Amino acid sequence: MTKKRRAPSILDQLKVEESREVLGRLLAAHPDLRGQAERIARSLLGEVAFEQVADEVEDEVQSVDVDDVRGRAGRHEWGYVEPTEAAWEALEEAIEPFIEDIKRQAGLGLDKEALETCKGVILGLYRVEHGKGTSVVEEAPDFPAEAAARAIETWRGRARHGSALPAEFVERFVPEWKEMLLRVPPRKRKS
Repeated sequence: MTKKRRAPSILDQLKVEESREVLGRLLAAHPDLRGQAERIARSLLGEVAFEQVADEVEDEVQSVDVDDVRGRAGRHEWGYVEPTEAAWEALEEAIEPFIEDIKRQAGLGLDKEALETCKGVILGLYRVEHGKGTSVVEEAPDFPAEAAARAIETWRGRARHGSALPAEFVERFVPEWKEMLLRVPPRKRKS
């Protein structure tokens, strides 16, 4: 007996913005589903593991295109851009989505998840600094540590509970940054 092949679902083929529109229309037609959708969304956003975030951060930073940085550096109609400045810009763009995740999670009251994302950013950048670097990171050698400090400042400035990184995390995963991480000043919380 041959199994019938199931046709692919159109829902599986939607782009992100199309999925958002479908969800919006579904909730408008069935407002009673909003609570369930909120619970599913909160559960989805709660699925954060710092090791996975670290892998993603490391991949994003390591994949910054050297040719893109070279294209940004040098003489332009608006002036001269130093290679180090061009590298910093490109590297900041690579980690910005993770910084935004920290802000978003903390803004939603998901402090545990914001901390996990922050730890992942720190660990990913630590790996970049202490591993086999790319020529882009070599052009901006202070970037990993300073970007990690920015992640901590963002988390501390937005999280509702606690402001110290877990000592066990620091000792086990980023021991060479211990002193630097302890010096990152607390930031005033943004509303």
